[in-house]
Amino acid sequence: MHAWLDFNSPLSPARSAAMVERLARGNPRTVVDLGCGWGELMLRLLAAVPDAVGTGVDINVEHLATGRANAASRGLADRASFVEEPVADFSGGPGDVVLCVGSSHAFGDAKPPAHTAVALRALRGMVGTGGRVLFGEGFWQRPPSGDDLARMWPGASADEHMDLTALVDLATSAGFRPLWIEAATLDEWEQFESGYLAGKEEWPASHRDHPEAEEVRASADAHRSMWLGYRGILGFAYLTLVAC
Repeated sequence: MHAWLDFNSPLSPARSAAMVERLARGNPRTVVDLGCGWGELMLRLLAAVPDAVGTGVDINVEHLATGRANAASRGLADRASFVEEPVADFSGGPGDVVLCVGSSHAFGDAKPPAHTAVALRALRGMVGTGGRVLFGEGFWQRPPSGDDLARMWPGASADEHMDLTALVDLATSAGFRPLWIEAATLDEWEQFESGYLAGKEEWPASHRDHPEAEEVRASADAHRSMWLGYRGILGFAYLTLVAC
């Protein structure tokens, strides 16, 4: 379902290359990717820093298998490990760089947006002073109206996200300084969401008589409606943070 996507977030090749370049400048020796999916950003960072080793943590078995296969095909299997474990249970050593992109919800049972603060505090404990964290999180680009919320996911609430200023303030209160603040563009969102949906549409198109084809189409329809509801309203921030 993810054949059209390089990353499981609205992230362009150009932005990812710039992120990797910035994170590689400190010559990190250890990289941890929490909620890694198939760990594409981690693998690109390992390729840029030949002495680094990385650990990706996720509970999605298929994504982890993809990550292992990609690591092997790029000659990175000896430096990249993928662990099937809940992020909240991970007790691996601190990383020089910790990646947490779209995975703040995995740090516990706190309701949005409280889970963001929980995640940032946990991330601060995973890096020493001067360590880097790349934190990817949703935020409201503008306050959503009631009509806006009705077109999003079931039960969507204006309280689920904060604006970008509040998100950065939350990171600083958790013990970080913002090194770089950026947000996904509309084009990055469209490439991501359309790529995700293309993966969902391809399978039933080639399995028309499969008993699950209509269910997959219904899932694609629901996701498309949700995306078009938050398009231009929900943003996604990438904060490169330095632990202080």
